[in-house]
Amino acid sequence: MVSAFECKMCGECCYGEGGIFISDDEISKIAKFLDISRTDFIRMYCEKRLGQTGIKTGKDGFCIFFDTEKQCLIHPVKPRRCKKWPFFSAIVKSKDNWELAKEACPGINPECSFEEFVRQASKHSHQ
Repeated sequence: MVSAFECKMCGECCYGEGGIFISDDEISKIAKFLDISRTDFIRMYCEKRLGQTGIKTGKDGFCIFFDTEKQCLIHPVKPRRCKKWPFFSAIVKSKDNWELAKEACPGINPECSFEEFVRQASKHSHQ
């Protein structure tokens, strides 16, 4: 079986505004990892969008926790949304979206068929 995805830590999925909404549980885990209070974490690294708490984007357009040399600064406790990439429903449900994601993300195996990607996405969602 060919692996559908292997993260290359390139940061492509860390670029762009909005989208990384985090739960209260994730706020606590990340704050603990950073050794700061929940209040300080929210004040320094979060913003409210669409009635939810999301991680800020830096001036460079990347997630505030992405460093071009060190990559993800919170990788051991990264949010569920980040862990789920690229197995998002919009990609799994659309071959066209999958093709676009493959072009943007070097971690998506170009040798993997869409059908195999969907099969592995199903397995991935049960982890």
